[in-house]
Amino acid sequence: MNELITAELVDLDLSAESKSEAARSLAGRLVAAGRVTDLDGFLADVAAREAQMPTGLDGGIGIPHCRSEHVTVPTLAFGRSSGGIDFGAPDGPADLIFLIAAPAGADDDHLTILSSLARRLMDPGFTGALRAEADPAAAAALIRGEEPAGTAPEPEAVSAETGTREAGPFRIVAVTSCPTGIAHTYMAAESLEAAARAEGVVLDVETQGSAGFERLDPAVIAAADAVIWAHDVDVREKARFGGKPVVDTGVKAGINRPAELIAEARDKARRGEIARIAEDGGGPAEGTGGAASASGHFGVRLRTYLMSGVSYMVPFVAAGGLLIALSFAIGGYEIAGAKSVADHFVWGETASWAALLNQIGTAAFGFLVPVLAGYIAYGMADRPALVPGFVGGAVALTVDAGFLGGLVAGLLAGGVVRAIQRVKVHPTLRGIMPVLVIPLLASIAVGFLMFIVVGKPIASLQNALTDWLNGLSGSNAVILGVVLGLMMCFDMGGPLNKVAYAFAVGGLADPTPGSLKVMAAVMAAGMVPPLAMALATTLRRSLFTRTERENGRAAWVLGASFITEGAIPFAAADPLRVIPSVMAGGAVTGALSMAFGCTLRAPHGGVFVVPLIGQPFLYLLAIAAGTAVSTALVVVLKGMRRTSDSDTPAGDGSPVAVAA
Repeated sequence: MNELITAELVDLDLSAESKSEAARSLAGRLVAAGRVTDLDGFLADVAAREAQMPTGLDGGIGIPHCRSEHVTVPTLAFGRSSGGIDFGAPDGPADLIFLIAAPAGADDDHLTILSSLARRLMDPGFTGALRAEADPAAAAALIRGEEPAGTAPEPEAVSAETGTREAGPFRIVAVTSCPTGIAHTYMAAESLEAAARAEGVVLDVETQGSAGFERLDPAVIAAADAVIWAHDVDVREKARFGGKPVVDTGVKAGINRPAELIAEARDKARRGEIARIAEDGGGPAEGTGGAASASGHFGVRLRTYLMSGVSYMVPFVAAGGLLIALSFAIGGYEIAGAKSVADHFVWGETASWAALLNQIGTAAFGFLVPVLAGYIAYGMADRPALVPGFVGGAVALTVDAGFLGGLVAGLLAGGVVRAIQRVKVHPTLRGIMPVLVIPLLASIAVGFLMFIVVGKPIASLQNALTDWLNGLSGSNAVILGVVLGLMMCFDMGGPLNKVAYAFAVGGLADPTPGSLKVMAAVMAAGMVPPLAMALATTLRRSLFTRTERENGRAAWVLGASFITEGAIPFAAADPLRVIPSVMAGGAVTGALSMAFGCTLRAPHGGVFVVPLIGQPFLYLLAIAAGTAVSTALVVVLKGMRRTSDSDTPAGDGSPVAVAA
């Protein structure tokens, strides 16, 4: 923190009574030092940042901060108030106020200052020395990390492992996210938290799930020594984590090997590897690595973009599809041809209510392709790509390019926006680029490409795929059911699972008999893994650990609800026995569902939408058969392991740990 603060930027007798007065007083010192060019403009930026979230910290500390075009160099001013000033901290007024200023666009500088300062503010010896210091020059030296003259250094905690100074426990902030934001997101968070407790690490997790996310406190992020991103879709608001070591990986790594990720975070912190976060929300700059980072292989990046679109599409599919299915259950399939309820609605008629549900669901389904395209583009190029992505998706519907057209439109929109973003423009135009210029030019380009160039060929391909599905019968349908079942059960919520699910859901946008059979087969196969693990833990308890038996009870509900991820804890612990077993059962269920001609108009719901399924009893039979096959296989394979073990089993019936 050298040169960030001098004696002239220290006020040990700050007389301000409010945070705005305190900011003005300290900012005046920055202006006098030539570090801020426009006092009022800078204070407006400080006030704007303060309006987003209070900057008071527990322990009597205030850290107002901002990035501003009126700041010439990263800098810091310090004031000490005898009466205390309210900065919104839960424990009351602040007497130590640090005003942090960074030039506009200098995310790393700004966050590095904030991080370094926050780490030191957690040391009671540091804050106590600041409260006792009478010399501004000595206070500035203390803040810069220099020992004031005549002051003996306080004892330091030294890591036995590295031999370096530690001011306290190692601190990590983590973000977990997955395409649907339901299971993987929270399982990864729980796994990381458990590993951190075992390692004596303080870890705070932000779960960016389907219900949104609650942002980590900026002070918690600032105090962290390292960051872990375990994600299969883009981490939102990445710039918050700039200036720190970042471990960037997929969400399954957070579930399966959290201790390794924590160890990697420690190593990066020890080596001083700082990730540079792109200002537009991109990932760590090239060289920081990571499975989903911008520098990954094309296939990894493409999967991330597509999963971003799917994750935002799923709620529209679920809500719209379930409403449509419910309308059919109430009013029959002919309800789809009913008049608009805006023109004809009778409160006492069941048919009117069925028509209302159908038309609401149809409206929700109408957003499916535009949302898919819009958020694929968003995953590629952030918010400026949303408009051209949605426009491209709408055009895909207009030219009958359907689900495939939405995929292509999203990729085109993201690519066009990224190309425009690479063009250097005059600084005066930068403010209007993301809100006007980029959406306008990209929408024109994507619209032209979709209407004139690629729309019709994609529509022809979509029609050919639809005709193929409708023509499936006999062995061809069974083979497709096997393939879909294998995909649903191989990675249980991962990329292959989501590809199969997206393929099925895409057919519901324009339902045909073939696409309804595919949807039924996909959901049936996806229910098998957790149901099989639940049944296996019930029938042969001695083959499973106590934790697995507890997970087995939850797996009954998860499987019945079509949440395939309920089997992940079992697969993570014993992949070579569990994954082949559930894949075999999923293949059996998918094949039987297709052979029986079962259909499904709802994209989700599990056993709760069985009344809406064509051939419901045969459908349940297909699920039961697949579950039985998977259960038998996993019991046999685990039993073979037990008989081959030379060690004596644990007294509680837990199996001896054997490397898979």
